[in-house]
Amino acid sequence: MSNENALFDDDFEDVFSDDPLSDLDQPDMEEAQIVTEEAAPEPAHSGLTADNDAHGLGHAEPTGGDVMLPAISIKLFYERAETRGLLEVCAQDRRMGRATIECIPGGIPAAIAYMSENPTPNLLMIESSDSAGQVLREIDALAEHCDDSVKVMVIGAVNDITLYRQLISRGVSEYLVPPFQPLQIIRSVADLFVNPDAPFVGKQISVVGAKGGVGASTIAHNLSWALSENIKVNTTLVDLDLSFGTTALDFNQETPQTVADALLAPERADESVIERLLAKPTDRLSLFTAPATINQIMDIPDEAYSTVIEGVRRNVPYLVLDLPHMWSTWMLNTLVASDEVIVVCQPDLASLRNGKNMIDQLRAKRPNDHPPRLVLNMSGVPKRPEIPVKDFAAAIGVEPDVILPFDPELFGTAANNGQMISETDPASKSAQAIDHLASTLTGRVVEPQEKSFFKKLLGK
Repeated sequence: MSNENALFDDDFEDVFSDDPLSDLDQPDMEEAQIVTEEAAPEPAHSGLTADNDAHGLGHAEPTGGDVMLPAISIKLFYERAETRGLLEVCAQDRRMGRATIECIPGGIPAAIAYMSENPTPNLLMIESSDSAGQVLREIDALAEHCDDSVKVMVIGAVNDITLYRQLISRGVSEYLVPPFQPLQIIRSVADLFVNPDAPFVGKQISVVGAKGGVGASTIAHNLSWALSENIKVNTTLVDLDLSFGTTALDFNQETPQTVADALLAPERADESVIERLLAKPTDRLSLFTAPATINQIMDIPDEAYSTVIEGVRRNVPYLVLDLPHMWSTWMLNTLVASDEVIVVCQPDLASLRNGKNMIDQLRAKRPNDHPPRLVLNMSGVPKRPEIPVKDFAAAIGVEPDVILPFDPELFGTAANNGQMISETDPASKSAQAIDHLASTLTGRVVEPQEKSFFKKLLGK
């Protein structure tokens, strides 16, 4: 950062001297969540093509184990209670503080049944004491139910170099043979996700409005909730509307530190600092709120945005950016660098013009990516002339992924209560539309919400 950009005024100069950020060598990490349950089936998709850079038969010393793991999901399908116990010990380690770990008995057959009906985790650990031929047959069967991006670690019974090579050729990331210590497991897992030559990078989803007041922030916030609580993937929401952001209000959070603290000193915003700046309304959802004040005009360099966004992206599978209604170099660069772009419009002429300009430009700059997705919000306002959906889609060149009806009572109630619409009325058309969008973006199904006995009695 150049000298003219390195300093900021007195309101922010002490932001990194406060207690939450001063003790950087001892980050406050939540204890990993770990559940041991009976074997049960989970959905997934196709292909088992994890990294081919394995470290060999359980005796290598990967270099990534001294770094914090990102917020990944790990599922272990074990045969021996000792293996489950070992992973439970690993889950208490500070380096795995953000990982969510689940242990299921039954080995590879249980994994096949589970993956055939449930989403694929970031890391699949499977244990098998079968012969090499049987292991390979079961791995081939498992591959039919897994996402291409999954990383697979096999815990085998024999130190067989031929089996190792055959597993690697099938896309297995690592093959380990007992006995091993917790630190070896942690280092092997960390090396798969924190390898400096191939760092873990989460999926970046940018939400932007075609004009002011179309509800882009509402869509971004509810999408983040749907991803984390209904799809069950770890998600971070970053509010980049520094002056007028509503994330803290919508989620009813008081956040003394905000994304501005990181943007004003990006060279100091490493993963431990970012972790401390985040608010956590739920176990799977983290928030990087905006200061939402006009007391301080912040002149943020373009590079600071990319530095902070990349820092967050390395620590979570899904990142949702709530972008302000503006146009600048950093906005364009952020949209172009995103895995998915969602343009929120109303069915009116201004949204059509602005949305088409944005979609056309992004299509040209992202020729190999999915076209920007269109969300039509607040459709059907009484007595308001609207462009018909068919005509709007034909003119803008994109079919809407979802159309949300005008429902001021539902959205107003949720906003006033600091809730998401899925919490207020999960059966509403708007909540179901947002869930559908989340499923489309992840390729995963929405998990049914559990109702407690008392809620059933109350008819909720």
